[in-house]
Amino acid sequence: MSTGTSADFWQDKALPSVFKHELLKRYVPQFGGMTGTQSHDKRVVYLDGYAGEGRYENGLPASAEIALRVASHFRARHGITLECFFTEAQQRSFEKLDQVVEHYRKGGVVAHARRGEVDTVLDAVIQRAAREPLFLFLDPCGLVLPQDRLVDVLARQRPQKRPATELLMNFSMMAVWRLGGHVRSPKGNERSLQRFDDVCGGTWWREHFADAAAPTATEGAAEDAIEAVAAEYSRLLAQRTGMFVQSVPVSHAPHKRAVYRLVFATRSQYGLWVFGDTVARARDEWWKTLDAREESGGMLPLWPMRPDPDEVAALAIPKIAENLGKLLLRTRSPVKVVDHTLEIFGDFYGQVTEPVVRKAVRLLHEQGRTPSNGVGVKRTREITVHPGSLAA
Repeated sequence: MSTGTSADFWQDKALPSVFKHELLKRYVPQFGGMTGTQSHDKRVVYLDGYAGEGRYENGLPASAEIALRVASHFRARHGITLECFFTEAQQRSFEKLDQVVEHYRKGGVVAHARRGEVDTVLDAVIQRAAREPLFLFLDPCGLVLPQDRLVDVLARQRPQKRPATELLMNFSMMAVWRLGGHVRSPKGNERSLQRFDDVCGGTWWREHFADAAAPTATEGAAEDAIEAVAAEYSRLLAQRTGMFVQSVPVSHAPHKRAVYRLVFATRSQYGLWVFGDTVARARDEWWKTLDAREESGGMLPLWPMRPDPDEVAALAIPKIAENLGKLLLRTRSPVKVVDHTLEIFGDFYGQVTEPVVRKAVRLLHEQGRTPSNGVGVKRTREITVHPGSLAA
């Protein structure tokens, strides 16, 4: 259950929302484009399970209106229906959300707003998407659905690769921090602990904080415990669903502890590839917004703190080329880059955009390790790299 938002939350976007919404704005259209052909009636289903008001008071779109704009564009330009479902538990927020949704409905967008918790409508949405691709966006201000419930949806009700099912959700690091304190305290709230047991799919997470409370624990043990819990949550979700799961930290400022992680799950290498590219682009927008706000506030921009994108790309190109070369040596057969997303990007997944891979292929070609140079292939992800003499 979401714990709700403060009255000033909807005045303007905080930096974490800038990153999150840029990610949605870029990824959801591509999900529709990649999966629309899997639908029997050119329809893709989208659920925003904690939609809030839909729009900020300053007129900027929140997650709901971002999806509605994508739906309007798809209907007009591609003839694909993005059928949107939105849920919101708070009455005041729901009333504003419904007004935003109604505006787009009048323009022909197929959209539904429901007041209540997401779990009360989840099964109905899944049924509506029985033969269609489904994208689930779960962004609570508190704790997300129990992991057993997510596993039921992703592994039992939607186990197939086609039509596609993907998940993007907010895993609150602040909630982990707060609940970790309950573990360490003799006055901890057992009911709250049990609620998080459900979210994590077991009590395993408590052990990390029990260790952090030990007399021999280091000063940063609690922060290490938070990161360990987030990593293990994603690992378990991947194990229990058979999906690729990636977790992206989101914070208010550089070098600050993440307030939450965006957990992404897909069964598609294409989804994995495009998500990584989108994360890199959304991160760039996060930095631009941060710098703009610093300048408008009369402060010096934080460029010295920002990794230069060109420098990061320059570091990534030889590493990605090497990863690709090792892959060719191991397989001794042609490699389509999209089929090996994580192995090719390595540590630079989510850090650099896909054109860097094309440059890495070109470098490998210049080194004489492949006859392939990527020329003539429109989309980088579709490049097939053939073994050269050193890989034969």
